[in-house]
Amino acid sequence: MTDKLRYSCDSNSSFASEGYGSRMLVSDDSVLDWRDYFDHHTFPLSRRDPSCWPHFPPNYREVIAEYSDSMKALAQTLLSLVSESLGLPSSRIEEAVGEFYQNITVSYYPPCPQPELTLGLQAHSDMGAITLLIQHDVMGLQVLKDGEWINVHPLSDAIVVLLADQTEIITNGLYRSAQHRAITNASKARLSVATFHDPSKTTIISPASELITESSPPRYRQVTYGDYVSSWYTKGPEGKRNIDGLLI
Repeated sequence: MTDKLRYSCDSNSSFASEGYGSRMLVSDDSVLDWRDYFDHHTFPLSRRDPSCWPHFPPNYREVIAEYSDSMKALAQTLLSLVSESLGLPSSRIEEAVGEFYQNITVSYYPPCPQPELTLGLQAHSDMGAITLLIQHDVMGLQVLKDGEWINVHPLSDAIVVLLADQTEIITNGLYRSAQHRAITNASKARLSVATFHDPSKTTIISPASELITESSPPRYRQVTYGDYVSSWYTKGPEGKRNIDGLLI
């Protein structure tokens, strides 16, 4: 704990802060998060300060920086494929998102003696453009499909791709953000690494004009991303997709 607290972040912040935090919360009447986490600010490079990251093991900071670069390149490739699948120029979605604000969050879900009372992570859809996730061999990630929670079985050397809310807006709902959660385990710990790619807080997001026709009108109001984030943190996930509040 002494080492953890050397890198602790302000868990009361309204926006994602960098460093170590814990959501091992206690309450009498609600389902709660059950995880330790470490958040790294990795892009733009002006936000990247490896001195804020743990200094152990010795090569940790170098590995995080290399991983960050690789995940950004993959996110760009995937969004270009989504654009092309809709008949748009390959760079269209990335241009709408603008410069990536990338965060890497490592989450540790310890064994929970009463897993029915907690969630490792409450149900939500991600706020930004695209999330890339790796998880080790303990199952815990679930996605909502047709009203049922479906287990996402861990695959060795695989990356889980979760499209997020701003991509749904830009594609006018042709692609939908994934509502997901993490469940806890009574006997086994779980580890995951999520890499988020978000717009800047000043970016205005709206459906791509090329996808708007008389028969396919805009489904979402435009929104400034910073306002969207503020709304998300004010309301909390509550098991809902906050994007639904922008439906026209």
